[in-house]
Amino acid sequence: MTWLEAAILGLIQGLTEFLPISSTGHLYIGRKMFGLQDAGMFLDTMLHIGTFIALIVFYKDTLWKMLKKPFSRVTLLLFAGTVPAVLAGLLFKDFFDGLSKSGITIGWEFLFTAFFLFFAERIGKGRKQLEEISIPDALWIGSFQALAIFPAVSRSGLTIAGALLRGIDKETAAYFSFLLSIPAVFGALLFQLKDLAEYSGPGISFLSMFSATVSAAFFGYLAVAFMISFVKKHSMKWFALYVFVLGTAILLLQGAGIF
Repeated sequence: MTWLEAAILGLIQGLTEFLPISSTGHLYIGRKMFGLQDAGMFLDTMLHIGTFIALIVFYKDTLWKMLKKPFSRVTLLLFAGTVPAVLAGLLFKDFFDGLSKSGITIGWEFLFTAFFLFFAERIGKGRKQLEEISIPDALWIGSFQALAIFPAVSRSGLTIAGALLRGIDKETAAYFSFLLSIPAVFGALLFQLKDLAEYSGPGISFLSMFSATVSAAFFGYLAVAFMISFVKKHSMKWFALYVFVLGTAILLLQGAGIF
């Protein structure tokens, strides 16, 4: 793999991790297009490190406040919202890793994401702010995050949709969705680092790993800032339409034996 191919995959990871269109699904498509199905676990780990860096930089002030007050209300909300995803990961990790590698279900998962984005956009007209989010709200949103264990189900899309369905303001929904992804991404990294210790597959060069990480961090930061600003005044239906068309196209290509 060249450094440029790694940087392009970093761009895909950074943008699609935080836009509501599924990073795992798009990375599968990107690898397929570049013929990089065997890019290796090292690359996956560096891509997740990149998006984790983006989150840490963007939320540095909030995280600093949480460090100073570790038992604050926001910390409790993040803990409650993370529990469903942790349970899903521990119970079903191997099964969904297999789905992710095969890609056989990603068309349906893109359609599933599109449905929830359309549905939440139509009925989610709430005004609740961050300080009004309750523990049951966080558990509800976390349950939607757990559904994103399916490879092409968008984590950000479903958590934003879940927040809208609980009457939370759109900007707050996006802000909390990305904040909630910090422990989720950190947990995914811990799993990958554990597996990496036993990994014996293909590796990539330092330059490729570096370019993938920097690209994922840079474009991930832009995507977070863009989405929080975008949802203030704009509808998510365009993202829903995009993943609906993409999912339909993939199903047609798979049916024809092309993809």
